[in-house]
Amino acid sequence: MMRIITGTARGTKLVTLEGDATRPTAERVKEALFSMLQFELEGRAVLDLFAGSGQLGLEALSRGSARATLIDASREAVDVIMENAKKTHLFDRCRVSCTDYASFIRGASGREQYDIVFLDPPYDAGLVPQALRGLADGKLFANGAAVVCETDTGVDARPSRRHVDPEEVAAKEEAAVMQDVFGGSEELAGRFTVEKSVTYGRTRITILRPAEG
Repeated sequence: MMRIITGTARGTKLVTLEGDATRPTAERVKEALFSMLQFELEGRAVLDLFAGSGQLGLEALSRGSARATLIDASREAVDVIMENAKKTHLFDRCRVSCTDYASFIRGASGREQYDIVFLDPPYDAGLVPQALRGLADGKLFANGAAVVCETDTGVDARPSRRHVDPEEVAAKEEAAVMQDVFGGSEELAGRFTVEKSVTYGRTRITILRPAEG
């Protein structure tokens, strides 16, 4: 069961898509993610580029964001987003569009900017680097924007009893972020600052800031 965790729509149960078409963010991951953003949401413009059920954008609105643009290429997903937006009474602050991420970026480039951007595409699609590049090229990030990337670690992380070298762990994490978030491109990585990268089971949450200049 998915629900809005806190804010004006707190406790509202959300409709989900049937089957494997989308992979909703687990509640404990969502709670951790929004704890990282808690002082940045009020009055902000939000973009959820692979919205699925719309839970991330709606959670941001519930916590005080001014408006949210929710994009998904699936008509079934968009129908679910619309239903959830109405259930949470947040519909009037939403813009929902059935289109693929690349088409949206092309249409919005040079015209729109966002303070908070969620990038949570299907794990096996490898779309985070392409989306980041398109958003940066299109100047869709507002000054100081927070970009939240959700990627797959490929393994279920479990506590290890052996001694772990912190430097070794940091190096592996940096390499994973370089590959999964930036597609191995140092040029793309140079356009962002990695503010935080945290792993929850198979899920890695990476928060980026566009580099100044």
